[in-house]
Order: sequence, then structure tokens, then C-alpha cells
Amino acid sequence: MHNFTLHTPTKILFGKGQVAQLREQLPTDARILITYGGGSVVRSGLLAQIRGELAGMSLFEFGGIEPNPTYETLMGAVTLARAEQIDFLLAVGGGSVLDGTKFIAAAAHYDPARDPWHILETVGGEVASAIPLGAVLTLPATGSEMNMGAVITRKSSGDKQHFFSPFVMPRFAVLDPVLTYTLPARQVANGVVDAFIHTLEQYLTYPVNAKVQDRFAEGLLLTLVEEGPKALVEPENYDVRANIMWSATMALNGLIGAGVPQDWATHMLGHELTALHGLDHAQTLAVVLPALLQAKREQKHAKLLQYAERVWDLRSGSEEDRIDGAIAATRDFFERMGLKTRLRDYGMADAGIDTLLAKLAEHGMTALGEHGDIDLVQSQHIYEAAW
Repeated sequence: MHNFTLHTPTKILFGKGQVAQLREQLPTDARILITYGGGSVVRSGLLAQIRGELAGMSLFEFGGIEPNPTYETLMGAVTLARAEQIDFLLAVGGGSVLDGTKFIAAAAHYDPARDPWHILETVGGEVASAIPLGAVLTLPATGSEMNMGAVITRKSSGDKQHFFSPFVMPRFAVLDPVLTYTLPARQVANGVVDAFIHTLEQYLTYPVNAKVQDRFAEGLLLTLVEEGPKALVEPENYDVRANIMWSATMALNGLIGAGVPQDWATHMLGHELTALHGLDHAQTLAVVLPALLQAKREQKHAKLLQYAERVWDLRSGSEEDRIDGAIAATRDFFERMGLKTRLRDYGMADAGIDTLLAKLAEHGMTALGEHGDIDLVQSQHIYEAAW
């Protein structure tokens, strides 16, 4: 096991009715900007409930944050936050709203004379402070409610990039599984697959005798395999929703990634597909991962065998047969959740591989994976295999 430092300061308020505890988490004299996405938090009554819980406090609102939040939209919120001297942000929504709110938090404190896109170009290295933030989560998927990362898209240039900063770690997050009951099936499926692949990015690398992290990761994978399909047919099963919600948070709050090598090539290749083709984030991951596992099966051999046995109960046949079976079972799980696993199945005429590779090169993504051995040639092969 590698050395690590783990600090997860986010306070979690988990369970039914925990929105009622929201007021106690906020500074009484704060100027609070509530951020949200489309109309779902309005239609569900959640926004009205939050307004009621925070009645008498100094509240402002900014809505319209998109899936794959865009720099262009978020800069409107940055302008508002600066003008109104906002000193606390409350994100109400899923991972996109949370990611966007993290960018708002950092950009509002960024040098006004400089383009805040530099926050992404330096992967958060220039962030020296940020507006504190909290969250009310409505879509379990990204784990953004309990980590310091965010992914932002710039429409004008077709870029999708990420940043990390401890200054944007949420102070608290309200996780009420009931708030997920009305999610469309597509969003439920995306969230389950996203959490599943977050776990695999930290697990399917090479062994370092990190037994605790491995078994935590395997527990999350098994839970998502068991509960994910149930959520599609039993949308108001509280226990199913609770286990999915907590799994998604635990998948990317730092716990299972502490002290182990990590991959993230699937995400980097997937980001470029979203930026070019507009596919959902989880759709791109479901497309890339099976192709990447085939391409890197030799380097991931030991962990793929462990994954085959412990997650898919594949114990007989040759080692190569078991690895084939594990990759096939993974693809089948994504398909059962309703996500296609080949680019051609999304109705596109051409993958645009030359453009994808050019963007990878532009973003410095030329040595991906846990070994840094996925260069542009390998990326091309993975994209071709994902077609």
C-alpha cells in the first residue's frame, strides 16, 4: 500500500427529511446564493421547501446550470456573486450543479483582471481561496458532494476540463434518498454507471496489497450491481435508493483511492467524447471502458482476475476466459442499465477520432493510465474499438 494523506471534512446529513437541518449548517448572517439546474427542483417543490427552511436569511438564486456545466453560464453566476458580495453558496441538484458551484466559488475570488478559465488550465493550482459552499444532493452519481474536484465545459472552444482544490470542498451535504424518487430512468442509470466506473478507475489497476481499499471497492461494485437495476423498476424503494446514494458518495470521496494507484484514462477519453458529440458523461464511460479494458488486459491482468472472481463470481476456466467473462459481464451490466456500449449505437455517423486525438494532445492527455502508457496511438485504438 502506498503512503497517503486523507482528509474528508465534509459533514454528511443522510436520510429522510434531513433538509430540515439545513438552516443549522449555515452562518446566520451569510449572504447565500442558491444555485440549481433546470426546473426539477422547482417542480418537485424542493426549492420552495429550502426557501421556507431559510426564511429570513439573505438569499439570492441562480438557476439554469446545465448538465456538463458550461463556463459561459457559470460566469453569469460569478458576476452575480461578486456584485452581491455573496459569502456562502448552496448547490441544490446533482453533480453538474455541484461542479458548477465549485467553479463559481473559486472564480468569484479569482483575480478579476484575469480569465477564470485559467483555473481549469492549471487544474486548480491557482486557486488560493473560494466562497464556502454546501449542497443538497438530488442526483447521486459523481461524488462531487464530498470531494474537491469539478469538471467544466467551455462551449466556445469545445473544451471539457477538470480542476481540484481543497478550497472548494463542500462544508456539508444533505443526502436524502427520497429526493431521488422522481429522477428519470436515464439519470438513475447514468448515476449508477458513473459511480461504478469511478470505483473501477481506482480499483482496476495493479495490486499493492491494499486489502481494505480493495474490499471496500468490491462492496461498492456489488451493491451497485445488485441495486442499480432495482432502482429502474422500483423507483420509490427507499432502501435501494439509499444504498445507491451512499455508494455514489463513497465511490469518490477519497476513501477507496487512498494509498492505491489510479487510472482515470476512461474519464479523460470520455470527456472528449462529451465535448465533441454531446453524449452524457456516463454514456461515454460505458462506451470507453470495455474497449480500454481489452486494450490494457495484460497490464491489468492480476486485478482483472480478482475483479472477475470477487465481483462476477467467475472462478472456472482459463485466466484469459475469466478476464473475457469479466469484461463481458461489465458491458452487459451497462446495457441492462440502459446505456449503450458502442459509439455507433448512439446514432452518430462518424466518431471524429482525428478531432478527439487533437483535443487530447491539446490538453496534454498523452500519457494516460496508472502506468502513463496510454499515448495517442493507444487512445486511437481504444476509440476505434469503442466504435
